[in-house]
Order: sequence, then C-alpha cells, then structure tokens
Amino acid sequence: MAKKDTILSRCEASGLRMTEQRRVISDVLDKARDHPDVEQLHARANARDPRISLATVYRTVKLFEGAGILEKIDFGDGRSRYEDAERDHHDHLIDITTGTVIEFVDPDIEALQEKIAAKLGYRLQGHKLELYGVPIKTDRAAE
Repeated sequence: MAKKDTILSRCEASGLRMTEQRRVISDVLDKARDHPDVEQLHARANARDPRISLATVYRTVKLFEGAGILEKIDFGDGRSRYEDAERDHHDHLIDITTGTVIEFVDPDIEALQEKIAAKLGYRLQGHKLELYGVPIKTDRAAE
C-alpha cells in the first residue's frame, strides 16, 4: 500500500525528538510488510543496533501512536500489532489457525458499507473491517 511519506518524516514534522534508536525503529516500521508486535519490532531493530532495548521499542511505539503516526491493531490473539497510520485504506482477513493476516480491498464491500450507513442516516467518516476465518479445505482426496 502506498504511503505519502515516511514515518521518520512525519515524526520530524510532528516535532518529535528523533534519537538514533528512534530513527532505526521508524525505518524498521517503514520497511515492515506485516503487522509486527513489539517483540518482533525489537528483534528487527536490535539486529541493526544491539543497544536498542525492548523498553525503548515499547516507549517509541507508544510515542508514535500518541502522535497519530502508528496505529495499534488487536487481532484477538493477545498481541498488540502496529502499522503505519498513513497507509492506504484496507481491510484484514485473519487466519485463526496460523495468525496470518491478509490485507485486501474490495469495492463491493466499500460500496455496501456506504449504502448501509446512508440507509441508517449516516455518512461514513471511516471504518475498520476484520474478518476471522479458517482455510477451506480444497483437497477432497484427503477426506
């Protein structure tokens, strides 16, 4: 999903003090193509700079979230995950057997949500859709 700019540039524009460790964490977040939790972020950032502690990652994501730069997501697995708040709109399908998160956009779903809101007398200002499922077995020979 395309972004207008980087997490680092938005942090700087927001006036956040960007230490070298915060810069590494912001770069790791920018490069993430998944929805990492704090432990995953720590492992990635720590691989680049071993001085980055887990506590630093916790403080940094809380700071970025408070500034509206990161969005915290809870997929019901007990782990808070993070993604760039400026990413293009998308919905999530979560495989509850593996924890895999699939991002998707469906114009029919978008139109239906608008239609439902209008029918109820509302104009949507935003929404979040999370679907939870298990894979459909397609191999009938295994049954």
